[in-house]
Amino acid sequence: MASEDVKSTGESAVTTFVNLAAEEAKLAREGVKAPGHAILSVCKSLVAGGVAGGVSRTAVAPLERLKILLQVQNPHNIKYNGTIQGLKYIWRTEGFRGLFKGNGTNCARIVPNSAVKFFSYEQAASGILWFYRQQTGNEDAQLTPLLRLGAGACAGIIAMSATYPMDMVRGRITVQTEKSPYQYRGMLHALRTVYVEEGFRALYKGWLPSVIGVIPYVGLNFAVYESLKEWLVQTKSFGLVEDGELGVTTRLACGAAAGTVGQTVAYPLDVIRRRMQMVGWKDAASIVRGDGRAKTPLEYSGMIDAFRKTVRHEGFGALYKGLVPNSVKVVPSIAIAFVTYEVVKDVLGVEMRISD
Repeated sequence: MASEDVKSTGESAVTTFVNLAAEEAKLAREGVKAPGHAILSVCKSLVAGGVAGGVSRTAVAPLERLKILLQVQNPHNIKYNGTIQGLKYIWRTEGFRGLFKGNGTNCARIVPNSAVKFFSYEQAASGILWFYRQQTGNEDAQLTPLLRLGAGACAGIIAMSATYPMDMVRGRITVQTEKSPYQYRGMLHALRTVYVEEGFRALYKGWLPSVIGVIPYVGLNFAVYESLKEWLVQTKSFGLVEDGELGVTTRLACGAAAGTVGQTVAYPLDVIRRRMQMVGWKDAASIVRGDGRAKTPLEYSGMIDAFRKTVRHEGFGALYKGLVPNSVKVVPSIAIAFVTYEVVKDVLGVEMRISD
């Protein structure tokens, strides 16, 4: 009886959502704004962002795991020498499931992160554009690449801060291998264990380099993607514009360019963030050594100290460990995320109208 009630309630909720979406879409086509459906629009934007994050991250999950393993592996016990060799090693030692280890945890983080990020970008962009028009007195002014960079940076900081504890424990879960201790059974267990054993502040280890890194990373992603799309539409270059719109392939290319620029600039901070997240974990010493010695606990006093020890004992190149699989990952990941977001919003009948 209870299961029937739940089923009935679920079907009723879905029917209500669909009916509201259809009604809002009809009003939008007639040029009428639905006054009571602002919350529905927000929900649909969040859904679109969440779907975009989940689809894009799952598509490149094996490369994401390999990147993190390369970032934190012990320099005196090299297991992963490159992208192809690393993927083969994971397949051989852990099987197909090993390629996607941590992806469930990753999606549990990236879905809300992506939802908040895309929604925050639209809101920040709208606010910045309004302020810019007020300051210039030009009601027809549009966002410049620099303003888009600022909006993207705001979105990145908000999304990163909101979901950082999940990212922190995801990093630890991901680096567990067939020979390292399996201390964490899942995200909730990892969050509880870190909180109990290391305290609340431990859940935000590596937050500072993450925030510093997310400013150019997410900022450049949005700035390059939106600016490149706008330039192509306005100039109609290369014959890529049809009926005033860009095709899916062209938008994927714009997303790939955006991802390449953003990740190249911010990558060293991502390496330092991962290493700082390992500090305090009693089993981290079996995975990564930050000082080049065989039996010393992994310790960094802060972001600068992590940079200094990494470069001193492993060289400047250590700041770009895992860059190749990350580059291979980021190009399709960012591209898929942007295009999926726009496609889902089109399906749900929501337009991204930042200039309104």
